[in-house]
Amino acid sequence: MPKVEALEAGGHPRRGRGRRVASSLAEINVVPLVDVMLVLLVIFMVTAPMLQRGLDVNLPVARRSPQIASERIFVSVPIGFRTNRVVYLNEEPIRVDLLEERMRQAMVARPEKEVFLRGDGAVQLQELTEVFDHLKAAGVERVGIVTRLPGER
Repeated sequence: MPKVEALEAGGHPRRGRGRRVASSLAEINVVPLVDVMLVLLVIFMVTAPMLQRGLDVNLPVARRSPQIASERIFVSVPIGFRTNRVVYLNEEPIRVDLLEERMRQAMVARPEKEVFLRGDGAVQLQELTEVFDHLKAAGVERVGIVTRLPGER
């Protein structure tokens, strides 16, 4: 609210002028605002890496190995696996009995013993477990399961 100077006894203002209105400067204190913004910045910097982390699938008997960027190996289990016992190592069809030896050969020069498993949606868990067993016997340490998002083709 503006301040009004009082009039002297004779009805005249103290300084010889009429009524004087003095306004006070309204300043916003930005220090608390900056403090809150810095705290929020630190919180976002700490939580952002946690939000981007995926889910790792490790086999129970997996051994650790140093990570390097290399070409990925995909093993695909089609719906016809039940009848012909054939899986695909990248794009090459292989009988599941020969999968262990082929995986050992593929893993010899790789420090990262990682395979990505793609299975048809109709393949049963027992069939995937059998392929897992062959991969473990071949020395594969980590198996990632490839999925797709709803609506993707």
